Amino acid sequence: MNFRLFILIFIFYLVSFKGDQKYKDGHYSGISRAGYTDEPYYGRVKIDIDSGKIVRIVFTIRDSSKHVYFDGNYEKFFTGNDLYIQQCRTDWKGVKSYPDTLLKYQDLDRIDVISGATWSYNIFRAAVRQALKGN
Repeated sequence: MNFRLFILIFIFYLVSFKGDQKYKDGHYSGISRAGYTDEPYYGRVKIDIDSGKIVRIVFTIRDSSKHVYFDGNYEKFFTGNDLYIQQCRTDWKGVKSYPDTLLKYQDLDRIDVISGATWSYNIFRAAVRQALKGN
């Protein structure tokens, strides 16, 4: 009899335990400059969590001196400087891919930096940490 009771309690525990929920449900946002305080850029994330899982992420980087978002056209500000143009392109790949990678793995520490896109990676990580602070 005790063994059956133990099995029933164990099954109930397995069914009702929500150990797979890593995050609290809700809508979160974070802003960060990730230590780039001498530059006019800041990252912003908006994160939606449902059933303990990240279901939506919007990540942007804003240039507060030019009053524009960093995007696929941002390289126009560096016409004639091939090195900076390539840097813009590489970081733009990061801006687009880091949120998808976080959605896939549900763990900020499992996101690998794209070679040459450390700037966008650092801003993304810092903004996500800010958004999920205390979660």
